[in-house]
Amino acid sequence: MLAETICSAVSAAGLGIAAVTAYRKRFLAATRIAAYSLVPIALVLTGVVQWVSDIAFKPSVWLGFGLLGLAWLLFMTTRAIERRGVGTRKERRAAAQAAQRDAVAPAASALSGSGVPALQPQAKPKQQATAAGEDFGDIEAILKKHGI
Repeated sequence: MLAETICSAVSAAGLGIAAVTAYRKRFLAATRIAAYSLVPIALVLTGVVQWVSDIAFKPSVWLGFGLLGLAWLLFMTTRAIERRGVGTRKERRAAAQAAQRDAVAPAASALSGSGVPALQPQAKPKQQATAAGEDFGDIEAILKKHGI
């Protein structure tokens, strides 16, 4: 009842301001103010104000909003955990073993750590250009390592 009275007073005041604005020959602004001032009384007449006041003052409604918030929080938590890739203990152990196997590059030579340069045949300049443009072996290895 109080909300309806307040909305009616706001609408009446807005229409008064619109009339004063129209008197000052600012018709576009007056029309806009009149449109805004009719919204509160329209909400009262449609029953929206009664519905909102019923929602705002019932504890069961607030309990429902709290449960909706809790459900949203649980959904977001599980989604964040899935994105991090945290799985079961078996999955984590298998991933750790796969990371250990891939820790050493498969093409690493035994001489690379001894300080002796590996002897590689020199490619011709024309072959070097094509090999550099088409050799994506390193990139493929990195992508495979990351599961892509």
